[in-house]
This record gives sequence, structure tokens and C-alpha cells, in this order.
Amino acid sequence: MRSRLLILCPGQGGQHAQMFDLARGEPRAAALLDSLALPPLEQMFDNRGAQQLIVASTLATWEALRDRLPRPALVAGYSIGELAAYGVAGAFTPAQTLALAEARAGLMDACLAAQPEQALAALSGLSLRQAAALCAAHACHVAIETGEDGCIAGGPAAALAALEAQAVAAGGRCQRLPVAVASHTPYMAPAVAPFAELLRGADFAPMRAPVLAGISALAGSGKAQAVEHLSRQLAEKILWMGCMDACAEAGVTVALELGPGAALSRMLRARHPHIACRSVADFRSIAGVAGWIERECA
Repeated sequence: MRSRLLILCPGQGGQHAQMFDLARGEPRAAALLDSLALPPLEQMFDNRGAQQLIVASTLATWEALRDRLPRPALVAGYSIGELAAYGVAGAFTPAQTLALAEARAGLMDACLAAQPEQALAALSGLSLRQAAALCAAHACHVAIETGEDGCIAGGPAAALAALEAQAVAAGGRCQRLPVAVASHTPYMAPAVAPFAELLRGADFAPMRAPVLAGISALAGSGKAQAVEHLSRQLAEKILWMGCMDACAEAGVTVALELGPGAALSRMLRARHPHIACRSVADFRSIAGVAGWIERECA
């Protein structure tokens, strides 16, 4: 059977000081990075800096690889990674994607005025039904469904701390994430309409591959769908478990996470072990990545 390549674009959490090193080894990717007005790496865990740097790392890695890989059958992105996915698919230029990432982060940060001190935490060891009930009892929300017994929860930091204590008491586990906004929850609702307006005003080129929508796990390939999906996902739950299943249903046989980090490739391997899946973080060179893809797609 012909291999079908999936490209995965990560969200926040895996950024690190060396996240541009692999791409900078390729002249065209290095030139792209030099052309972008990037925030300093010291801001990699601030929401605005993080979103721009993650998008830039993802797109630079893709620039280094894209002529050495088969055309993707599908692109999927986790949170801010969904915006990067449209850059990978060719809908937005790298400069456009970065500008949209900065605007997205700014609109999300502005939501802190109404509800300051927000946070996200990873919950595991509890069913999604249990997690949703705990969230509802503490003015929090399930932000991302990552597995049958795992999710990301978001809300006010104080409320989330109380939720975490109750989750541990119920036999679950919690890990606070380095994100200071309650992404993908109703706390981000004021950002949806203005971001949709920005997206409607952006140039949109023909896409080279469909992109999965996090809020529905359905593939889209047009501007209207991109505007709707990218804006609504700011304040709506991401169905990442459903996205992974949709990739398997689409016949994906090989998947590559562009980085930084390797969380998406680990999740996909655990849920669908028949898919050959790795992250660029597993390799020492772009040539090594391309060689692995070539062997898997032969």
C-alpha cells in the first residue's frame, strides 16, 4: 500500500533554547529564520513569544525538509500548531503565519483583563467524564481531550489548584503547564470574533494538503473553513484524540512531528502503534529525517 504522510505541528510546552538548531543547518531554512522578526528566546515561555517562536521553529523545519519529502496527505496541528499547519499547507506565507500568531497571542492575553491569573494543567488517570465533572465544579473547562483517561484543563489559576487537589484525591495525576492563559475554553471567547476578522482579511493561497480542524477532527482545505476553525478553537475544546483517530481513518501510515518537542508523536504512537511516527527531535540532522521518511515511504 502506498504510504500516506502526516505532518504534525506542535503546540506550546516543548519549546527549548536549541529549537532552531536543526533547521539552521540548512541554508534555505536559515535564510527564512533570518528574514523573520522573532522575539528573543528569553521570551519562549511568555504566551506571545512562545506562539511566535513555536510557529517559526515549525515552519523553518518544514522549509528545510519540504523538497525532500513526499507531499503530505494531511497536516494536523495542536493548538497554535493548527495555525502553523496552514503555513505548512501553503495557505499562509511564513511571515503571514508569524504575524497571525502574534495577533492571536495578543488577543488571548487581552482576555486576562476580564479573568486574570489563568492556567492550564494536564490531568491523567481519570475518565473524560470524571475530568469534565471536576472542571464544572471548579469554574474550569476541559480544553483538550488527549486520551480516554487524559485531558488538558483550563481556568482561573486558583480554581485550577483546587481542581488539581480533588483530582489527585480521586486517584488522578496533575501537571501544571507553562501556559498562562486558559486556551480553548470560554475564557478566551472575546478573542474569537477579532481573530476571525483578521483571518478573513488575510491573503490565502491554494493549499497543498488538507488540515485537520482541532474542534471537529474534520479535514478542511478552504479559507472559510480556516477562518471558522482557527478562530473558534481559541474558545472551544480541542478533540485531539479524535484528530489522531481521524488520521488513522484517513489511511496515514507515516507521521512526522516538526517540533519543537515530541509530545504529539508519542501520543500518536501510543494510540495507533501501526503508524510509523517520529519527531524531528529524534534526529541529529535534516538528512537523517529525510532518510527515515524515504525508507518508511518506499
